[in-house]
Amino acid sequence: MTVVVITGTGTEVGKTVVTAAVAAAAVAAGRSVAVLKAAQTGVAPGEPGDAEEVARLAGERVTTAEVARFPEPLAPATAARRAGLTPVAPARVAEAAEKLAAGHDLVLVEGAGGLLVRFDAAGGTLADAAGLLGAPVLIVAPAGLGTLNASELTARELRSRGLVPLGVVIGGWPQAPDLACRCNVTDLPTVTGAPLLGAVPAGAAARPPAAFRAAAPGWLAPRLGGTWDGAVFQEREGTGAGPA
Repeated sequence: MTVVVITGTGTEVGKTVVTAAVAAAAVAAGRSVAVLKAAQTGVAPGEPGDAEEVARLAGERVTTAEVARFPEPLAPATAARRAGLTPVAPARVAEAAEKLAAGHDLVLVEGAGGLLVRFDAAGGTLADAAGLLGAPVLIVAPAGLGTLNASELTARELRSRGLVPLGVVIGGWPQAPDLACRCNVTDLPTVTGAPLLGAVPAGAAARPPAAFRAAAPGWLAPRLGGTWDGAVFQEREGTGAGPA
């Protein structure tokens, strides 16, 4: 996998911290990594955005880039329109990712909000960019109640477009998971038809960067360059045996 697109089931579900964890694991394995933020919103010029947060956590060896940024914390199409700026077209995202892929072993393309958040007035989305790239899509989902519906809808939309859901990573696993969280460990792979590929602890971004980098491989399955064991996690945190 040269390019992986990372989407969420919505906003504030942990996309950036999962992106940082995947980047950190890849760097630890000796791979060159670039992270592309498709559309950064809610950040003024000169302020650090999600790509900079990934670099802070994963390390300076990670190349970062943005396609565009808009100052208001809105959907990219809306934020671009209100700011009078050129919106992000999926083709621009794909072109930027392909340029980075020419010089890196792995390119992670992080979306904004959920899969179908609009980038431009024509209705272009991250899903369109993934289609142009022919890239697998990693779904970041929250742990608790409500995640199953949004996760299944995201996976169904990907498949309806001929795209491959690479798997699901829980973007913030709580220290004291409730019943819904524990049941979702089993149910997320079932409803999405995609494997559970990791669980990043809630509050992981608050760790010192060196500690984050050291721990990141343990949060991710081998398919994402880590050492996380889904069966062990299911046994420890879930409510019973789930899909392999």
